[in-house]
Amino acid sequence: MPKYRPEPARAEGANTRAGVLLVNLGTPDAPTASALRSYLREFLSDPRIVELPRSVWWPILHGVILRTRPAKSAQKYARIWDKEGSPLAVHTQRQAKLLKGYLAQAGHNDLHIDYAMRYGQPSLAARLDSMKAAGCSRILLVPLYPQYAGSTTGSIGDALAAWMRESRALPELRLSRGFHDDPAYISALAAGIRRHWSQNGRAERLVMSFHGVPRSAIERGDPYHDECQETARLLAAALRLKPEEYLVSFQSRFGKAQWLQPYTQASLVKLAKAGVKSVDVICPGFTADCLETLEEISIECRADFLTAGGQTFNYIPCLNENPDWIRCLQQIVERQAADWLAAAPAQASKTSTS
Repeated sequence: MPKYRPEPARAEGANTRAGVLLVNLGTPDAPTASALRSYLREFLSDPRIVELPRSVWWPILHGVILRTRPAKSAQKYARIWDKEGSPLAVHTQRQAKLLKGYLAQAGHNDLHIDYAMRYGQPSLAARLDSMKAAGCSRILLVPLYPQYAGSTTGSIGDALAAWMRESRALPELRLSRGFHDDPAYISALAAGIRRHWSQNGRAERLVMSFHGVPRSAIERGDPYHDECQETARLLAAALRLKPEEYLVSFQSRFGKAQWLQPYTQASLVKLAKAGVKSVDVICPGFTADCLETLEEISIECRADFLTAGGQTFNYIPCLNENPDWIRCLQQIVERQAADWLAAAPAQASKTSTS
């Protein structure tokens, strides 16, 4: 017999409402080895992340990685952790709060806005439970990944399906697929780069660094690489860049398998050794600054570029709380939940007169 989650108590005749749940990757609770061990156990146990037979992967994960990697990762997180906590969690929470305000200004006052993490806290299941308890009978999930990948947006779909299997009364659910070519998203990225150029000058080369995935995932049909290239093409067009003025690369390689190339770190070293003295680096695949942008790019890759002979390394921050980005999120919600939003005033009017 299936084991269902207890249904939240709701007052008889309570309004039904629509909700929006922003979903990001996740973060450990603290920059400590114990917190990283728990986080990495959940993250690396996802078959979407590591596509190996459990009989092969489990001894490696539990016998090697979870014994050695947590302490090293904790040191990296400690470099970027601030008084408010994990930057990824802080920015995602702020984005949800700002989105609620923007939507309220547009007249969508009854929308319930929240955020969740695929791994770590607040969990997707816990947030969906709380939204049901708040009276949400229609929920739009918006993964904060511009480019679709099975290991990111696909994994959120898996977690959603798992929650659905344990829920007796299901709300109406929608899962946004991505926005890699959304004009408002491209415009927000371009505006951020132009602001950086106006304040700091323009480097010789713009490097667009996307998170990598194993090459095998692309060979099996994952559209991620094509969507990254399309984002880069549209962004370069918006900035009127010539092909020789920008470079697309991929970061965050894990394990010994071949991942998408060219690799960001190697590309930066190659540029420096070829005589390029200054670079601007942006990470268009991330909507909030996190370990991969603040530590891997802004600290590690910066050091590699300068050591190899480069002179100026400028990291351009993610979209974070940029108003152009929040307006893009607003447009995504208004577009994908248009019928729900249109019905909301009628529902409110019906309730007030009954």
